Amino acid sequence: MDKQLEKIRHSASHMLAAAVKKIYPEALLGIGPATEEGFYYDFDKLSIKEEEFGKIEKEMEKLISQNVKFSKKYVTKHEAEKLLKNEKYKLELLGELKGKISLYNSGGFSDLCKGPHVKSAKEIGAFKLIKLAGAYWKGNSKNKMLTRIYGTAFKTKKELADYLEMLRQAELRNHIKLGTQLDLFSFQKESPGSPFFHHKGAVIYNELLNFLREEYLKEGYKEVITPLIYDKSLWETSGHWQHFKENMFILKVDNREFALKPMNCPSHCLIYKDSLKSYRDLPLRIADFAPLHRNELKGALVGLTRVRKLSQDDAHIFLEEEQIESEVSRLIEFTNYVYKKIFNFEYVANLSTRPEKYMGNIKLWNKAEKILKKVLSDKKIKFSIKKGEGAFYGPKIDFDFKDSLGRFHQLTTIQLDFQLPGRFELTYEGEDGKKHVPVMIHRAIFGAIERFMGILLEQYAGHLPLWLAPVQVKIVTVNDNCIKFAESIKNALEGGKIRVELDSRSESIGKKIRDAQLMKIPIIVTIGEKEIKEKSLAVRQDGKVSFGVDVQKFIEETARKIRERC
Repeated sequence: MDKQLEKIRHSASHMLAAAVKKIYPEALLGIGPATEEGFYYDFDKLSIKEEEFGKIEKEMEKLISQNVKFSKKYVTKHEAEKLLKNEKYKLELLGELKGKISLYNSGGFSDLCKGPHVKSAKEIGAFKLIKLAGAYWKGNSKNKMLTRIYGTAFKTKKELADYLEMLRQAELRNHIKLGTQLDLFSFQKESPGSPFFHHKGAVIYNELLNFLREEYLKEGYKEVITPLIYDKSLWETSGHWQHFKENMFILKVDNREFALKPMNCPSHCLIYKDSLKSYRDLPLRIADFAPLHRNELKGALVGLTRVRKLSQDDAHIFLEEEQIESEVSRLIEFTNYVYKKIFNFEYVANLSTRPEKYMGNIKLWNKAEKILKKVLSDKKIKFSIKKGEGAFYGPKIDFDFKDSLGRFHQLTTIQLDFQLPGRFELTYEGEDGKKHVPVMIHRAIFGAIERFMGILLEQYAGHLPLWLAPVQVKIVTVNDNCIKFAESIKNALEGGKIRVELDSRSESIGKKIRDAQLMKIPIIVTIGEKEIKEKSLAVRQDGKVSFGVDVQKFIEETARKIRERC
């Protein structure tokens, strides 16, 4: 986001606050920053519906038409307290500040703020209020839930119109709605943040795992199954107790503290340690699809993309230091194959470096960052530096993938770790006959399978590739006389390992076809008197209808496309 756009959006949030205070004077002000998508402002003592946005927007437009100026003023804390005496949330923020306090005034509305803002309101080219949400004060679930109004603003009306159209398309592709429409998954109050995959959703989930397992055989991975609950001592050794405890589900067992695992790396260290290793065993690639649990805030949960129970295509690679560059290079090639050949996604690469709270020796951190940077450079991959966004145990290469609406999602991660193997006292016998500590790579290609599924549904607007579709072929009959032949075709398709359903309801052929299209089924086969007579099929696929299709050729070609994941 460029600086001018940030100023426009921040200024629009002040216009929103000023308008709300004018219409609802009892409302209390929270905070109102600019964001990558627009802006928001939090309010207490404000109970409204989205239908009321019109009058708020009208008041904002009035302020903008008056071209109110934004002026910054420095005051003492005492002066600020007098000005904000009726705004308890602002007073709380004020108590955390030191030195001179900056206020911004715009048309008689003053707000505690450091800026930046536009000089005058007419620089806000176009804006729109988008939605309502609840938000805990300061993001803490122990605090009061406030009313958050989201909006967006742009330099021009065209940019706003384009953005609103993108939102409209995003709503049509919303994976939560598609999940209900296509009977893929649901969420239940008895287990918040944990998806219930229905049969069709489980088909997609398992097809993704099958794909990975086939690739793992080619790439030399060994799949394991590991426990879900571990004693606190394991997490202390790994560093998660010190760095990740607030995101873990902790429970008491036999008067000891245990935790549900939020990631697999410590358990893979235990597997590695269970037997002696030599340099001939390395690289050792361990893969695991075990369920993970992370104690995400209730307000942060979003469909499949932010959950409490998940499974990753998680793997950990134990190797010698001199093997790092070739292994990371190999992982990048694996990523290219999956996303460019199979799913047709574009990506951008990022190198995330040492965070403020890190674990281990800084020299090893510097070495790890240097190695990852070299591999990216050697492969001529353009990348950005994300300073301080590495994991607490090591730097990482992250790939952000661009979807059909231009949104970016961080999926693949390759993390280089010199810390955990030493903390777990892992060793291998080198070619020199001496004991050495291995290096560890944490990697995921899809990331969380749940999140990847949600992104795929939105990328394809529910029209999944043939190999992933829960129902690949739908047979529809013209009348009851066609049922016997249709059943024989269904049996033949199932014999070819093709997922098929038969719709022989006493409904019109038009309604049956429309119903199949609404369920996003890739291939619709129509059987009428002509097809029975000719022992052929009418096949509707990719918006085209082909008549007189040979049954055996259709089965063979469809099976080939599924097998080759076309």
